[in-house]
Amino acid sequence: MQVIVAQNSGFCSGVRRAVETALSLKGEGLYALGEIVHNPEVVARIAASGIRTVSSPEEVPAGATLIIRSHGAGRAVFEECARRGIRVVDCTCPFVRRTQKIIAAGSRAGKVIAIAGQLGHPETQGLLGWAEGECHVFSSEHDDFTLLSDKEVILVAQTTFSEESFYKIAEILRNRCQKTVEIFKTICYTTVQRQKEAFRIAKLCDAVLVIGGRNSSNTGKLYEIAKANCDHVEWGEDASCFEYEQFFNFERVGIIAGASTPDWQTQEVLFKMEENNAEVQATTMQDVVEGLGKEERYKRGQLLSVRIVSATDEGVYVSASGKLEILLPKEELDCEEYSREAYAAKVGEEIRVMVTEISPKVKLSEKMVKKLEEEEALLKEIEAGKEFSVVCTGYNKGGLTAEFGTYPVFVPAKEIRTGYVRDLEKYTGKKLRLRALEIRKERRKEIIASQRVIIEEEKAAREAAKAEREEAFLNSIQEGDIVEGKVERVASFGAFVSVNGFDCLAHISDLSWSGVKNVADVLEIGKRYQFKVLAVNRELKRVSLGYKQLQPQPWDLAAEKYAVGDVVHGKVVRIVSYGAFVELEKGVDGLVHLSQISHEWLENPTSVLKVGEEVDVKILAFNPEEKRITLSIKALQPRPEQEPRAEREPREGRESRKANKKGGRKNNFYAEEEDEYREWKDEGFSSGASIAEILGLENKDEE
Repeated sequence: MQVIVAQNSGFCSGVRRAVETALSLKGEGLYALGEIVHNPEVVARIAASGIRTVSSPEEVPAGATLIIRSHGAGRAVFEECARRGIRVVDCTCPFVRRTQKIIAAGSRAGKVIAIAGQLGHPETQGLLGWAEGECHVFSSEHDDFTLLSDKEVILVAQTTFSEESFYKIAEILRNRCQKTVEIFKTICYTTVQRQKEAFRIAKLCDAVLVIGGRNSSNTGKLYEIAKANCDHVEWGEDASCFEYEQFFNFERVGIIAGASTPDWQTQEVLFKMEENNAEVQATTMQDVVEGLGKEERYKRGQLLSVRIVSATDEGVYVSASGKLEILLPKEELDCEEYSREAYAAKVGEEIRVMVTEISPKVKLSEKMVKKLEEEEALLKEIEAGKEFSVVCTGYNKGGLTAEFGTYPVFVPAKEIRTGYVRDLEKYTGKKLRLRALEIRKERRKEIIASQRVIIEEEKAAREAAKAEREEAFLNSIQEGDIVEGKVERVASFGAFVSVNGFDCLAHISDLSWSGVKNVADVLEIGKRYQFKVLAVNRELKRVSLGYKQLQPQPWDLAAEKYAVGDVVHGKVVRIVSYGAFVELEKGVDGLVHLSQISHEWLENPTSVLKVGEEVDVKILAFNPEEKRITLSIKALQPRPEQEPRAEREPREGRESRKANKKGGRKNNFYAEEEDEYREWKDEGFSSGASIAEILGLENKDEE
């Protein structure tokens, strides 16, 4: 009897690390959250070392040590341990931890999480604990997926889930979901290898023994695969569970062990077979494959010219040497619709096929030859510099990995984008746009590619196009032009306005004639306005715009609002030695001379007025061209009763006073008032009124 032992048997790296870590811990207060491994014998050994199994952190005393098994745990478990001071020994499998990170990041981004796995499995329960929003578990392709039809979904998998079932679930989500579906195949690669090997052994052997705990998910998957491909399959937790006599009549017997099964249990099964007088010839799958078809040895990926021997309903039989006939299934023929009669007429013709599998039996494909030819044609274009796209399947210390047909693709970390990339993991499952740097076609096929060169080329192209647009714009615009622009953003100093895609600045001082403190008081973001071009600096590529220059000035409208003799209301905005300025409206103010404030003589306007005070005034004079208004407060006040006029001065006195007037202004009664008036006039505030009008000398005879 030939016994074929699966190469990928026994503890996986994650389980081995968890078991070894648990057994290495010494002392009191040691606890494990659930069974470290789904194997009764190993669990018993761990318990004998003093480690107690609990179902939740609440069962662990404060200050004790809690071991997190390779299945991992939810975020709440770690938070509870931190809150109560429980020391955590985290043995979560790296593959499980990666899935947890994907779920946490997807949930924060508002995506719905779909987990392909068993709902009650500890790993799945732990994964659910990292989802912050909506999350669903699907155990098979027969589940109800309608609740995800209108949502953005991220699909992950329990690391020990069936690869075949995962692909079926993924295909259903792609077809039924109306929005984006991001798929992360988070099944552990060792799990995939174990499942493929179980399939091959079951196909090759007459009977199969599956060793592992009944509560082990990965062992259960191996049993299901073996059962579907072999008629005689037995599942036992250890060597004592099998009746070995029933296997002695089989020529080949396979032995498969789950990831939670220790190596010594597989050895015990082999010893039991020998003890029962079985002539055991233990070997591996690789040895069996190498011993098959010694006359005709094939390699995976090999191209062959074969001759059609016969045609059946399943496909055609072909032969490369004239001895061994191999079925080429109709699904692998390069034809739109298979017809037995049509291919029966082709018996004797040669076709080219590719070897796609060599164990447990040789499989061929004509379609793969066509696909390879198309790939080679694309490869020539890629080699010539054509851009191509792939989905990142993983990463290592040096960069990202992917596949393009039969070619592995490697993107060095420095070639992902401009600048240093710290987190390579986030690119897994993402689409990459690449250009080949090197294509290796020898024994180790590989494409070395870069995404950075495409990004930099596109950036350079955008900058060149932008420079071209800017130059065209600057050459088409002149100072004084009226343009329309859209307000894109504002700052404390002005508004940035887009004119034909070019950023121009309208300074806050050029927004209103009356002045503004906030740009938003005049312009609204997103709206379009007319502006006047004030300056064009082609060297610095700057254009200054004005908004107020297209708006009427307050003084332009003042002539329609005000006239001499009007009584108006205003506010004192400035006080000087010769009077006070009163603002009638924004941008329009006039002067109340010192002599026009009161009927009484004033030395200083501040004795009766203050800035901010509101007053009624009368317009004495108005010159809109020179932007001057003369105002009076006194004119609105009742005149005081005049005192009796003094006796007429003797002639000698009058002549003496006239002489003084002719000789100089030393004793001139109006000298000071004339000086102040001229000062006001020199400053540009002259109203055009006479001195007598300003000083209130309505009766000239009084001189």
